[in-house]
Amino acid sequence: MSAAPGRLHAASDMTPATAPIQVAFVLMPDSLILDWAGPAEALRIANQCLRAAGQPEAFALRFIGPERQTSSSVGAIISQIEPLPTGLSEPAWVVLVGQPGRTLDVGSDSARQLIHWLRALELAPGRLELLTVCAGALLAAHAGLLDGHRATTHHQHLDELRAVAPRCETVSNRVFVVDGPVSSSAGVTTGIDLFLHRIADLCGPALAAQVAQAMVVALRRGPNDPELSPFLRFRAHLHPAIHRVQDAIGQQPQADWSLQRMADVACTSPRHLARLFLTHAGIAPLAYLRSIRLDLADAALRSGHSVTLAAELAGFSSDTQLRRTWHQLGKAGSPAHR
Repeated sequence: MSAAPGRLHAASDMTPATAPIQVAFVLMPDSLILDWAGPAEALRIANQCLRAAGQPEAFALRFIGPERQTSSSVGAIISQIEPLPTGLSEPAWVVLVGQPGRTLDVGSDSARQLIHWLRALELAPGRLELLTVCAGALLAAHAGLLDGHRATTHHQHLDELRAVAPRCETVSNRVFVVDGPVSSSAGVTTGIDLFLHRIADLCGPALAAQVAQAMVVALRRGPNDPELSPFLRFRAHLHPAIHRVQDAIGQQPQADWSLQRMADVACTSPRHLARLFLTHAGIAPLAYLRSIRLDLADAALRSGHSVTLAAELAGFSSDTQLRRTWHQLGKAGSPAHR
């Protein structure tokens, strides 16, 4: 094993703050292929969307592990796996995924090497973070990385996680849980949910919606998570013209949008666009625009901005228009008291 002694942390003096996140997928023998291939594809598509918008890529993917070559859960051979590194450039994510079986076998040489390497990780939000999919949480638990954190895993491993990590608050019936530098998901397709959520945090919900559209997956959260942002809530459809309009609004919500301008983006008439929006997104085009702007204004208010500045940042013509929209869309209280 190539891990150096002592604590392993992000090498903050090696890369600039604008560097892409080094995402290190740890591949063990028989790793469940959908646990890592789905999230990896989400990150690849996010980079593709960023390039198309003239922005730098946000993620640099790596595949590491205790063995240079191994087989996946479906028998495909994976080669040229990087050794477990002695250091990780900042910022970095370490991604642990599941393996077949009702319990996780940690008696193999590969598992022991990995757990030893994991114990040296010094997690810190925004610098060195841990993301787990399915039984990957068990590997983190055996290394003590979940102590003092909230985490979830696949439902068949919940009791095992409680037994291995009694100092971890094991959360059941959740798609994913984010707790400081530790993010965990229930397994298989929920790994994609988790990564879409992290992409939204880092690159914005509009870009996450583009990634979900490209992957033809629904954006969702667990039953106890907060309501979806309007950037995501009206995107559970597959109509390309409506997605084009929503992408354009998401990229420039403060622009001078009219129904005609939206229709020009969709290459259709205003009347037909209105019908398409109602049929596929379940909301009228201008109402969608107002919901996006209101969400942005709410976020600005929560950050401490004044009502006037929040209205300007969100694209409202005045604070009066913001207040009117606030009450029309049924938000509680007053924007002045956020």
